[in-house]
Amino acid sequence: MIYSSEVQAMCPVAKGAYHGPAPIPEEGKWVQAKEIKDISGFTHGVGWCAPQQGACKLSLNIKDGVIEEALVETIGCTGMTHSAAMAGEILIGKTILEALNTDLVCDAINTAMRELFLQIVYGRSQTAFSEGGLPIGTSLEDLGKGLCGQVGTIFATSAKGPRYLSLTEGYITRLALNKDNEITGYEFVHLGKMMDWIKGGMDANEALEKAKGHYGQFDNAVKYIDPRKE
Repeated sequence: MIYSSEVQAMCPVAKGAYHGPAPIPEEGKWVQAKEIKDISGFTHGVGWCAPQQGACKLSLNIKDGVIEEALVETIGCTGMTHSAAMAGEILIGKTILEALNTDLVCDAINTAMRELFLQIVYGRSQTAFSEGGLPIGTSLEDLGKGLCGQVGTIFATSAKGPRYLSLTEGYITRLALNKDNEITGYEFVHLGKMMDWIKGGMDANEALEKAKGHYGQFDNAVKYIDPRKE
């Protein structure tokens, strides 16, 4: 340690009692976090790229400072999906400090990592008061049955009105319209379930029909349209 001449000339003065950092809630415990290994918790949040053309929802399950589980979901530019694939390999097994100082390929994923780091080290995790935290694999529940990302995609113009393309239930195949051409319901295909049935040996057309469902006043519509063509 190198001290300046001014400091060397000073006489020592004892400091008061040291009580350590304020405790933060972690998986049902109050923890005085002094090192990275003191941090545990499950949390998720959103990051965005510098030109704000895309976003990443990142979920992390951290045990003793190490990222044991990561779910990376992106929307925006096409390159982000490949960035997510690389980030999925990069994140797991790293401490959260390593991950914070690692290039996660996409600006949006880097920003999400920064925001999650702040949440987790300040004790604002989703599992702050859950005893023992959550098991590895918990983030898959966000994807639902079939493990498909749930993305809402709506396209609309003032000239032709709205088109539902994808909602929580899945890929929208038909919109139901009333006599005033207002949307009163829709038909959807749950892609996750359909692919599971096809992988299980079911005929693709049979799986497609079985995976279909509808919502709203679909049966009483005056007109049905394909939102991608009509």
